[in-house]
Amino acid sequence: MMPNRFSDTLFQLIHSLEKSEKRNFKLYIKRSSAKEDLKIIQLFDAIDKLSEYDEKLLLKKLPSIEKPQLSNLKTHLYKQVLASLRLLKTTENIDLQLHEQLDYARILYNKGLYLQSLKILDRIKELARSYNQDSFLIQVISLEKKIETLHITRSMQDRADRLTAEANEINERRRIITQLSNLALQLYSWYIKNGHARNEEDEKGVKKFFTENLPVGAHQMSGFYERLYLYQSYCWYAFIRQDFLMYYRYTQKWVDLFNTQEIMISVETGHYIKGMHNLLNAHFDLRNFKKFEADLQQFEKFAASEVATQHDNFRIQTFVYIYSSKINQHFMLGTFKEGLSLVPYIEEKLSEYALFIDNHRVLVLNYKIATLYFGNGDYSTSIDYLQKIINNTGDLRSDLQCYARLVHLMAHFELGNFDIIEYLIKSVVRFMAKMQNLTVVEEEMFRFLRSTFHISRKKLQPEFVKFLDRIKQFEKSRFETRAFAYLDIISWVESKVYGKTMSEIIKDKYQNNRRKQDQATNMVAMDV
Repeated sequence: MMPNRFSDTLFQLIHSLEKSEKRNFKLYIKRSSAKEDLKIIQLFDAIDKLSEYDEKLLLKKLPSIEKPQLSNLKTHLYKQVLASLRLLKTTENIDLQLHEQLDYARILYNKGLYLQSLKILDRIKELARSYNQDSFLIQVISLEKKIETLHITRSMQDRADRLTAEANEINERRRIITQLSNLALQLYSWYIKNGHARNEEDEKGVKKFFTENLPVGAHQMSGFYERLYLYQSYCWYAFIRQDFLMYYRYTQKWVDLFNTQEIMISVETGHYIKGMHNLLNAHFDLRNFKKFEADLQQFEKFAASEVATQHDNFRIQTFVYIYSSKINQHFMLGTFKEGLSLVPYIEEKLSEYALFIDNHRVLVLNYKIATLYFGNGDYSTSIDYLQKIINNTGDLRSDLQCYARLVHLMAHFELGNFDIIEYLIKSVVRFMAKMQNLTVVEEEMFRFLRSTFHISRKKLQPEFVKFLDRIKQFEKSRFETRAFAYLDIISWVESKVYGKTMSEIIKDKYQNNRRKQDQATNMVAMDV
C-alpha cells in the first residue's frame, strides 16, 4: 500500500517531473493561459516545495486561494501539466506521434479536406506497419471507410475491397494477440499471487488453464506481438512449474525477438527490460555463470542508453532488475560480504523512487538483502529486513511471506534465541499450512529445528549430518526446488556439517561448476 503522504495524484505528478519538464510547463502556461490562470503557477510552486501532501499547509502558503477554489484549481493544473508534457514528449514515443497524425487527419476531414486527410492516413498506415502498431491501423481504416462511404473520392477503384480485406486481416490478428496477451497476463498474475506451483494439483490446474487458453495456430503466427505474448505465456507457464530449462528457452526467444527487430526496443522498451530480467533469472536458476555475466553486462550497457534513460519508468525498472541480478550474482558466487556493498545504494534509490516503485518489487529486494545478511552471518540485520516483509499486510506473493518467516526462524536459531524458537516454529508452520505451502523439505526443516533447538551446539553436528542426508535426496525434485531457490538450505546445512561458512561452501560449488562448464565448452569446441 502506498504511503498516505503520496496519495494525492497532483502531488505525485508534480514530484515526478524533471527540471526540464518543470521549466517547459511554466513556459507553456505563460504562453497559453490567461492572466487569471497564472494562479495555478503559484499552486504548482507551492506543491513542488512540499515534502509530503498537506492541504492545510498548502492553503496557508497560498492566502489568495480559498479552500472551495482549491479542488477546481488542482484539476485545472493537473490537466495543464499533462498537456505540457504531451507537447514536450510527442517525438519520444511512436504512440504519441501516431496519435498526433491521426488527430491531424480528423481535423482535415472535419474541415471538408478529405483528400488531404486520406494522404495523411496513408502515411500513418506506413508508419504504423513499420512499428507493428495494429491498433492504429484499425482506427485509420475505420476513418478511411467512413470517408469512402460518405464521399466519392475516386482515389482507388478497388478501394472498398482492399479496405475490407485489410480490416478483416487486422481484426483476426488482433483477436489472436488479445488471446495471447490475456493468457500471458493471467499466468503472470497467478505467479504474483501464489509463487511457484506447490504440488501436482497446482501444476495440473495451471497446465489445464494454459492448454485451454492457448489459441489454435498460435505457433504459426509470425507477427511481432503474437510471438512476444506467445513467448511470455510459455515463460510464465514454465516458471510457475519450475521447468527452468523451458523457462530459459522462452526467455531467450523473448529477448532474441527484440534483437532481430531492434526498432521495437524503442517502442516496447518495458517488455524488452522485462525480457532481460527474466533471461538473467533463468541463467541464475540454471547457474549459467558465463551467460549470466555477459547478459548482465549487456543489460547494464542498455540501461545507460538514451532509450532506457528517457523515461522515469524505464530508469526505475532497469535499476530494480539490474540490482536484483547483481545480488543474485553474489548468491551464485558466495560473495555475501561483497554483496552488502550494494545495500546503501539500493536503499538510497528505493527512497528516491518511493513515489513510483511498486510494493512487490520493494518486498523482493528486501528479501534478497535479508538473505545477503543471513549468508554473511549478520542474523540480526537479516531479521530487520525480514520484518519489513512479515509486517506487510498486502496479498502479494504468499510464497515470499512464507520464506521470509522461515529465514526469520533460522536467523533466531543461529542467534540462539531458543526461548522463542518453539513459538516461532508453531507460528510459521500454522502460517504455511494455512497457505497450503508446506513442501517435504520445509516439513523436514521444521522437524529438525523443533528437535534440536534445545541441544547444545557441540552436540548438534551429528544432527546436521542426518538432516543433510534427508534433504539431499530432494535436491532434484521439481516441487521441492523452490525451497532451495528461496534460500540455499543445503549450503547452510553443509556449512554446519563441514565447519565452514556458507560463503566458503558456495564458493567451492561455484569453482567446481565453473570448471565443469569450461570443460564442456572446450569439448564442444574440439568436436566442432
